[in-house]
Amino acid sequence: MPACIDGNAVSLCTPVGTLYVIGTPIGNLEDLTLRASRILCSVPLVAAEDTRVTRRLLAHLGAHPRLLSCHEHNWQRQLPRILEALAEGDVALTTDAGSPAVSDPGAGLVGAIAEAGHSVASVPGVSAVTAALSVAGFPADRFAFLGFLPRRRSDRVEALTQAARHDQTVVLFEAPHRVRATLTDIASALNDPPVAVCRELTKIHEEVWRGSASHALDYFIAPRGEFTIVIGPTRLDDQEDSSSEEERMEAARQALMAHRAAGKRGRDAVAEVVASTGLPRRAVYALWVETGASTPDQRDQS
Repeated sequence: MPACIDGNAVSLCTPVGTLYVIGTPIGNLEDLTLRASRILCSVPLVAAEDTRVTRRLLAHLGAHPRLLSCHEHNWQRQLPRILEALAEGDVALTTDAGSPAVSDPGAGLVGAIAEAGHSVASVPGVSAVTAALSVAGFPADRFAFLGFLPRRRSDRVEALTQAARHDQTVVLFEAPHRVRATLTDIASALNDPPVAVCRELTKIHEEVWRGSASHALDYFIAPRGEFTIVIGPTRLDDQEDSSSEEERMEAARQALMAHRAAGKRGRDAVAEVVASTGLPRRAVYALWVETGASTPDQRDQS
């Protein structure tokens, strides 16, 4: 039992356990590391995003720790129980697949555990981000990871243009029912860049499709499975450098006035001007309001 030093007094204290943040397979169970297997078989408690999913993984290992449900909606309520367990030993944290806190629950819990004075250790495993980057064929010395894009088209376009403006590779996740809408936005907002569309990585039906965003639309007619999309570096900076901020603002103003005269909805007009000028959505939306007699109707807010 370690010694706790308080001034000149030395006393014995309770051992402090470690929270192991464990990366789990995104499909193929053979991708679970030996270290992750050993820890999952030895810890008394596993805090899991979904206990049903983690129970299947533990059954594969023949491990029988206690399971505690811990996800983005209840981790604060479960924190005292996890801290209590850490006062007696180690605890493992898992999500359904991949690395906790990387577009998955876990960041809040990890921060709270570290702030409470406990050690937090990473047990690296598979990540769809790095798996997709490794097979995309694009530069990966620097890249932007966007997770799942916003639901509103205008917000998606803004996120894409902001990330791509720095001439870097961009990685994002997408659900099958939104893949075509996202590919359409990538093609229109980023000048139809090259993409690598990764589907069902490490699973039986794994597929990596490479080509332009517009051609990807022709290929993925009825998308199925889990998607990771990698966008090759674009050259949006060239467009920005060719004109001053004032000129771009004026061009945006003129474009918005033309869209308004044509009867286009504010949401769509703003999204198109953001894509064509690279200006922040907030600035373009302010111009839309400024150039109209009133703010856009309620439909434009959806």
